Amino acid sequence: MRRKLFYILIVLLSLSIITLCWPINDSECNSEAFLKSKIKKFQVQATKVVVQPWRGEHQVYGIFVVPNEYKQAPFFILTVKGVGSECSRPSGYRQNFDDVFAETGTHLVRNYIRTRIAWRLILQGLYFQLNDKQNWTLTFREPIGR
Repeated sequence: MRRKLFYILIVLLSLSIITLCWPINDSECNSEAFLKSKIKKFQVQATKVVVQPWRGEHQVYGIFVVPNEYKQAPFFILTVKGVGSECSRPSGYRQNFDDVFAETGTHLVRNYIRTRIAWRLILQGLYFQLNDKQNWTLTFREPIGR
């Protein structure tokens, strides 16, 4: 009985380690190529960052104030120092999130980091780097004709 329990614990521990360390890149665009390209880009820093992965899914995110002219952007790149860059598609715009309000001519974008990636970074001692809003950037392609 003890031997069986020991093997089960080893398997669960192994699966947990694999889940935390397995790289995830299900992005639909090549963020590195876009960031290195000579295309004109617009960048915005996070206004607020929330890092609370112990509260469950969707509790690690940045809130960005973005001009309305970027609402039609087909994608943007979220870059977090220490994490990397990932393509995202805009989905839903709001005028307020978590006591952050958009001014006239702007809207708010809330973009997430996967909880397991956040846990991995926290376990590596990068909580304060992840929690620093200066480390979060959204990059958009400049609208054509601008």
